[in-house]
Amino acid sequence: MSKRNSQSSKTAARERLRQERERQAKRAKAKRQIIVACSVVAVLAAAGGIGYAVVQANKPSGWDAVKNEKLVKPANSTGTDGTTVVIGKSTAKKTLVMYEDPRCPVCAQFEQTVGSTVKKDLDAGKFKIQYVGATFIDNNIPGEGSKNALSALGAALNVSPEAFLEYKTALYSTKYHPDEQDDKFKSDDYLIKVANTVSALKNNKAFQNAVKKGTYDKWALVMSDKFNTDGKKYGFQGTPTLRMDGKTVTGSDGKNAPMSVTDFNTAMNKALNS
Repeated sequence: MSKRNSQSSKTAARERLRQERERQAKRAKAKRQIIVACSVVAVLAAAGGIGYAVVQANKPSGWDAVKNEKLVKPANSTGTDGTTVVIGKSTAKKTLVMYEDPRCPVCAQFEQTVGSTVKKDLDAGKFKIQYVGATFIDNNIPGEGSKNALSALGAALNVSPEAFLEYKTALYSTKYHPDEQDDKFKSDDYLIKVANTVSALKNNKAFQNAVKKGTYDKWALVMSDKFNTDGKKYGFQGTPTLRMDGKTVTGSDGKNAPMSVTDFNTAMNKALNS
């Protein structure tokens, strides 16, 4: 082979090598760009995922979410928010305002001891009853039974005032009222079980659906706000609290609600005749 051919072959080989290195360099650059792009997408996706998770985590849930729901007022209630619940004969001249928390053990004791006397006087037209529900025990002893039971009472009120009163009595009964530490009323199934002892609510699908769907959950919260507002206005915090003509009705101790039939009759005679 001549020197010229040998030199040409070497030059051609170097050119092919140069071209191959350029192709490899281009492929490497393209690969790096793809890796960087994928990394950016992954980072953005992760950031988006974290952002979504943060948004979801900060979204209200449970009873906090209920605050943003539409208010549904039960039938047989009045007032702007449906929180005025007055039951009794229209001819009764005076109204006994009763503040009660469904989980309250003292309210249960009052109902079990004095409840039948209250009902007798109500039926006799001695006074009307205005009911105001509270849920503070859910805060003091963490739970949701007070709110859930108050919502169920709203569903009962939607059926009839009589169903409401009978259901309230059943919830406070010795058989069904749980210990204060036991949040049984948070269970819809338990509330429906108790409701099945009330004739107007037994196997009542409309009532049961309202309990399960939480139709009156927002109403229960608004009603509870009414208790808080009245408590601050009139200077009371606990339940049961009874008021008539702007004055607190108390038993013989002059502080608490009358917890015996004798004390209740004495206190009511005084309130009705003042």
